[in-house]
Amino acid sequence: MDSHTVLYGVIGDPVRHSKSPTMLNRAFRESGVNGIYAAFHVKPEQLQEAIAGIRALGFRGLNVTIPHKVDVMACLDEIDEAARSIGAVNTIVHDNGRLIGRNTDGIGYVRSLKEEAEPDLAGKKIVVLGAGGAARGIVWALNREEPSAIWLANRTWDKAKELAGSFDGGPASRVSALPWEQVRDACAEADIVVNTTSVGMSPHIADTPIDPSWLKPGAVASDLIYNPLTTAFLRQAQERGCRIHGGLGMFVYQGAYAFEYWTGLPAPVAAMREEVLTSFTGK
Repeated sequence: MDSHTVLYGVIGDPVRHSKSPTMLNRAFRESGVNGIYAAFHVKPEQLQEAIAGIRALGFRGLNVTIPHKVDVMACLDEIDEAARSIGAVNTIVHDNGRLIGRNTDGIGYVRSLKEEAEPDLAGKKIVVLGAGGAARGIVWALNREEPSAIWLANRTWDKAKELAGSFDGGPASRVSALPWEQVRDACAEADIVVNTTSVGMSPHIADTPIDPSWLKPGAVASDLIYNPLTTAFLRQAQERGCRIHGGLGMFVYQGAYAFEYWTGLPAPVAAMREEVLTSFTGK
């Protein structure tokens, strides 16, 4: 670090589990960028002060994770079209004094899903578990792939209904809210079931968002969680004969898109993935 080092970071509550500093600092080294990336624990009541702080200190970029992806929008100067449509921000670009909100969750997730599990999403029936900030980006990006249906389920019905309602009109009518008591039947019919909740994240690695036996054999079980790399939900779904898709690819690609927004350089994706894997395995 020196007086020319550019500052970046991630804010969340909690945030100590994040591998973003490990991954992005490797990306800066690989690309010859004089930057440093750190994690900052920011509670909801501290959010406005935190954003004012990164503005004043001249941070070039920031990632935003649970639970700030929606509330942070009110603190920014501009929201790009995709993030505005999604209704959540996970990446902030500081551009000449203006803080611009973007969302790389959805595009990162779909790129990973298509590369690793299901290359053609058109006509598929998809169940999405959860209705938080991450789910917003996922549903927006999945909807652009023209599936036959996206059923959005959340234990709090009002949240599922509100998020599904934000996609009303035009082709987005494919998105509908699903009462929690109907999740089992929907999973039995679905081609893809996506967990966007934090259920199963370290240290609560034995938990599952639903009973994996509800999925039909051959379906794709997908989990946004990348710590652990294979959640209990995925492991049990695989034992049932499902194909599985973990959260590592989405995590790498959402970070890669953020890196490119901040630096204008192509992201060293292979090195970023290698660094995260090494942080888990030590190899």
